[in-house]
Amino acid sequence: MNDHAHGTTPTGRSTGAVLKRRAGDLAAGALGAAIVSVLMVGSMWAAEIADYVLPAEFDVYGIWAWDPDALGGIFLAPFLHAGFGHLMANSLPLLVLGFFAALRGIGRFLAASLIIVLVSGLGVWFTSPPQSLTVGASGLVFGYFGFVVARGLFDRRALDIMVGVGVAIAYYSIIWGVLPSQPGISWQGHLFGLLGGVLAAWVVRRRRRALSTAH
Repeated sequence: MNDHAHGTTPTGRSTGAVLKRRAGDLAAGALGAAIVSVLMVGSMWAAEIADYVLPAEFDVYGIWAWDPDALGGIFLAPFLHAGFGHLMANSLPLLVLGFFAALRGIGRFLAASLIIVLVSGLGVWFTSPPQSLTVGASGLVFGYFGFVVARGLFDRRALDIMVGVGVAIAYYSIIWGVLPSQPGISWQGHLFGLLGGVLAAWVVRRRRRALSTAH
């Protein structure tokens, strides 16, 4: 007597389980990305509100070019802004680009953010006029743009490629911000932020395992 399989085959069950697990991972990643991007922008709003309410001038803790005593400002400057208008201009792109940057994991996102902050901040510190002060999260905006677009090229995963293409189409116009065009705008932060994002995508890319053939 022959045995006939009825219903879903083991292969079908395993494929369905894999797809279900991937969908669950993506949903969890999206939730984590949304939370971390909101917390990041929220902390910037908290800092700006405190700067407005308190008598202290927080902006002085930004990046003072060529001042070795103010190198710590590299890590503080992204959370400081020259007024609520400046912060509002950065908030929406930070929420969108930060979300997509964090979509593949909070750990990779934090590592990428650190690289972007360092590259952007040091670039501003070295190339801005001596003793000029720079604050704002524009370096992160450009960095996340570069990171998301370059990640699709380096990781070569379908979702990352689609997200990278979508971000490139939606935000391609910000590329002009890397050129010195408007007084008072740190094109240095934009340029080195973008470069930092591409570097971060390369550093935290997923290494592909070598395939071995059994004989």
